Amino acid sequence: MKTLFILLMTIATVSCTMPAINRNGELAYHFNEPARIWEETLPLGNGRIGMMPDGGIDRETFVLNEISLWSGSRQDADNPYAGRYLNSIRYLLFAGRNDEAQELMYSTFVCKGEGSGHGAGANVPYGCFQLLGNLVIDYAYRHGDNDAVSDYRRELNISNAIASASFRKGGVKYSREAFTSFKDDIGIIHLTADIDNALNFAVSMNRPECFYVKTFGKDLLMQGQLTSGNNGKGMKYAAGIRIILPKGGTILASDTALNVQNATEAIILTSMATDYFGRNVETEVLRLLDASQSQDFQSLKNGHMEAYHELFNRVEINLGDDKKANLPIPQRLEEFQSEGNDPGLAALYFQFGRYLLISSTRPGVLPPNLQGLWANSIQTPWNGDYHLNINLQMNLWPAEVCNLSELHLPMIEWTKRQVSSGERTAQVYYNARGWVTHILGNLWEYTAPGEHPSWGATNTSAAWLCEHIYNHFLYSRDTTYLADVYPVMRGASLFFVDMLVEDPRNRFLVSAPTSSPENAFVMNGKHVHTCAGSTMDNQIIRELFANTIEAAGILGLDADLRNELATMQSRLAPTSVGPDGRIMEWLEPYEEAEPHHRHVSHLYGLYPGNEISVEKTPALAEAARKTLEARGDKSTGWSMAWKICFWARLHDGNHAFKLFRDLLVPAVKYGEQKYNGEGGGTAPNLFCSHPPFQIDGNFGAAAGIAEMLLQSGSATIELLPALPDAWKTGSFTGLKVVGGGEVALKWSNKLPVTMSLKATAPYSYKIKLPANSSALNISINQKSVSLPVYSGHLVVDMKKGDVLELIF
Repeated sequence: MKTLFILLMTIATVSCTMPAINRNGELAYHFNEPARIWEETLPLGNGRIGMMPDGGIDRETFVLNEISLWSGSRQDADNPYAGRYLNSIRYLLFAGRNDEAQELMYSTFVCKGEGSGHGAGANVPYGCFQLLGNLVIDYAYRHGDNDAVSDYRRELNISNAIASASFRKGGVKYSREAFTSFKDDIGIIHLTADIDNALNFAVSMNRPECFYVKTFGKDLLMQGQLTSGNNGKGMKYAAGIRIILPKGGTILASDTALNVQNATEAIILTSMATDYFGRNVETEVLRLLDASQSQDFQSLKNGHMEAYHELFNRVEINLGDDKKANLPIPQRLEEFQSEGNDPGLAALYFQFGRYLLISSTRPGVLPPNLQGLWANSIQTPWNGDYHLNINLQMNLWPAEVCNLSELHLPMIEWTKRQVSSGERTAQVYYNARGWVTHILGNLWEYTAPGEHPSWGATNTSAAWLCEHIYNHFLYSRDTTYLADVYPVMRGASLFFVDMLVEDPRNRFLVSAPTSSPENAFVMNGKHVHTCAGSTMDNQIIRELFANTIEAAGILGLDADLRNELATMQSRLAPTSVGPDGRIMEWLEPYEEAEPHHRHVSHLYGLYPGNEISVEKTPALAEAARKTLEARGDKSTGWSMAWKICFWARLHDGNHAFKLFRDLLVPAVKYGEQKYNGEGGGTAPNLFCSHPPFQIDGNFGAAAGIAEMLLQSGSATIELLPALPDAWKTGSFTGLKVVGGGEVALKWSNKLPVTMSLKATAPYSYKIKLPANSSALNISINQKSVSLPVYSGHLVVDMKKGDVLELIF
């Protein structure tokens, strides 16, 4: 290959430092009235606890959450007789009698017991994530409740992770702030009036069931125990409230409330705990209150913001003007649809995705569930659990590229805890070594199949989780971490070494039985899900084997296993194009039961995988495009977020942007209080709507926007690979690429102007040069260098701390 060299000519008048972001104010959205529905309340969280204030004037409710509060308990859900029927199920599949195989699975190859309770598992052993309770503040006003309210504004500031509300009533300006402290691990509510002694209110707590409230001195405590689904004695929890009055006033405690009279300023401290982590809940909530009570409000606020900024401020983004920031968010969403562009809203939504991830998980706790860590009910939709056929994985798609790498760790640690149970499930159902889990995941290491093979039989979930495990290494290059997680990857691979079986019809090794998640084909007039060797399975297993081989090679382990995996990998069915020019979802050209199905699982290899790309596999990329066109754009919220990522990988920024607009269609029309019934879209508080609320769409769309601006999954850095016409000029700092590099980029007229890459670990980077690279100035650590260019790709070896700078 001919090697070219590009030389730097030092230009004294040009600076090639990190592109600057022009911040016109802090990132926030607001309402001009109190919340009428939960999806208008403001989400606050510190990775463990959450609060959602509604901003009510006479009565204000804060929904309280703690990420580990689950009903249910550990159980043995493995059907001990399932393995007896495995060969019969495979015989029927290989005979082309999938419908009969599915019926046999329904009666023999499902979980033991009630499983997830068909998505309503609050009172069965599977359990569900639940709200902790409601903190209620009833206000009394100096001149009564009938005085007019003016100048009302309620805001979520995501730059500082603070919710606020303010208004005038009876000649008094009332101001409220709330946050869940990243430093002190408690909820903090700050109330002030601009006239002395004008604050009068009562604070209470409640929840729909399993609670009692008491006062303990001048603290208010709520405690309870959820059901285990067996003997009733499940998880214990507690919440505590302590009020501090810095400027006078009195606190009177009744049996079930704290009453404040004639105050000017009040600080309400709120602590929460469960015994999931082995702590005495009452002792823990009192400890948290004691540790915070001596600080004044500004100290509490400053400590919170400093800890939060360490994560949030790593990335900044500017996609264009922010002229609509003065609009209430429901109106802004409506105008985005009618006018077609709002670059400031796109930047806000991207950063809101990062905000939600920072707020819903942190090292040492748990990964975000289907609703992050926010819930307002006992029976959370779909149990608020960890769905493993895309949803949990999508929650963590932004973690690495959006420079929140340590927030991947709770998911990785959760995955490690599934291995022991998954080993038993692998043995019982498949007589296999290694470990497996299916579609369902909870706090109790549930790894058995679900209650019905139509959705519960997918068995590549552990392999998909291992993609995240390895991806964290690719972005960190931490071999100590890799050695710790390698046994998890090895075990997932061993499962498929034993489980894969030759299909006599085509001689491929296939996973059987399996499905293409939740989708069906038509056979003998029936909708059938059960198959052998779905395309998604083949793509994921191929990726798992490749990653395990590479990891073992880096660590110098398992040479024989590496050879065995490589041999088996070569016998997996390749991703194929059908007669209609689309990627085949199954190995057979079945008739689709639902052509516009929300899952597009057979494009896993396009995203999040890297098997399909415009440059390396153009024929498959074109087939993927036809697949997406046939599937259609409109779908559930999370599905449209996934499609943003797909179209970004196909380098079609305008179509990705069209999906982004579709995702932000208001799910609740301006001025109304119920979902519009059309499906998908975005709630007034920017929560993604399935419907109902499901947080994966927020995370998937944030990752999708990052993919539009920067890609590195195929080991090549691509700048602005899918930039839409709507974002002609802009900049970002802090996005990350494979190898751990932090990238900053400024562009104009859709072409890069300046770019910098800071190495956080030793790595050899390959950068695809854009069209305007004929006159390119290059420096490393502010010194001119010459670097090789191979077929339009710049190659540079960097040490930790090196900074590469390019001027186009």
